[in-house]
Amino acid sequence: MKNMTGLSIKTEQGQLYILDQTLLPHQQRWLHCTDVDQMVAMIQQLQVRGAPAIGIAASLLLAYRAGQGDSRAELLHSAEVLRASRPTAVNLMNNLDSMLAALQQPDYASAAVACAEQLFAEDVQLCLQMAEHGAALVQPGERLLTHCNTGGLATAGVGTALGVVRLAHQQGKQIQLWVDETRPLLQGGRLTAWECQQLNIPYQLICDNMAAMLMARGEVDRIFVGSDRIAANGDFANKVGTYNLAVLAHYHQIPFYVVAPHTTVDPSCSDGRQIPIEQRPAEEVRGVAGSFGSVCWAPEQAAVFNPAFDVTPAKLVTGWVLDSGVLDQAAVATGALQRLVAG
Repeated sequence: MKNMTGLSIKTEQGQLYILDQTLLPHQQRWLHCTDVDQMVAMIQQLQVRGAPAIGIAASLLLAYRAGQGDSRAELLHSAEVLRASRPTAVNLMNNLDSMLAALQQPDYASAAVACAEQLFAEDVQLCLQMAEHGAALVQPGERLLTHCNTGGLATAGVGTALGVVRLAHQQGKQIQLWVDETRPLLQGGRLTAWECQQLNIPYQLICDNMAAMLMARGEVDRIFVGSDRIAANGDFANKVGTYNLAVLAHYHQIPFYVVAPHTTVDPSCSDGRQIPIEQRPAEEVRGVAGSFGSVCWAPEQAAVFNPAFDVTPAKLVTGWVLDSGVLDQAAVATGALQRLVAG
């Protein structure tokens, strides 16, 4: 593989490295990834996370294994193991489908490497296109709000929703960003805040339950969030807490946008009810753990409901910011998402 570098994924001299996001913001440690079980563990432990990044990391691991001489049968089995690692993020499924097609080629090892490299490069370009379309919506001086982490840590490029914010800032629009802390794993507090500091984006970190107050006070002008899967009717799954924001935005009449590449659209999924929602370990809600240590603040046997994602219905979305442009309610209602993927 050729050398490629993203904020959380890189290849050097044919080797694959993943930035351990569980150690951010205080430690930056790159992990050398060489086998499927290791990659599955990284995905499930959120050392690599974000729908586009998960799909690209898994694809690069398959390409690496192909270069190490794994047989076609071994690679096909590895692809299915990787597919099962996180059920909600459809980019993983789409990227693996592309890799499976490459593995059917006579020279499957070279084809797998070329496919993985193309997926990486494609995501970089898709991120730039989404950023341009989304930043065009932002007016000078606006106060934006986002949830979870949707920047370079979650993609191979500049990001999805945070990529929009980044470009608006670079365009000199004097924006201010409210960063949801994002319970229970604090991807906003740990990761988005870290990215904003690296990029000198003016931001303030808030607890998730403060967003309503800010909206009521007129201090939020526009909301951008990411997505792990968009259904054919425009319903979408994203980090749990996104639906809360959509309901609040609808009540306060604040524009609410989902930003995602076309690879996040799942035309086989008719609506949000069909999106599988991952249930995560109870320990994540009973307490917190990270590079700072761990603490349990609830009874050790407390029953826990811990969905990683929730589904926001299309009727609450102002616009879908995709790499091809911004779709409104009318376009999505007439099948624009299915046509986009089919084309």
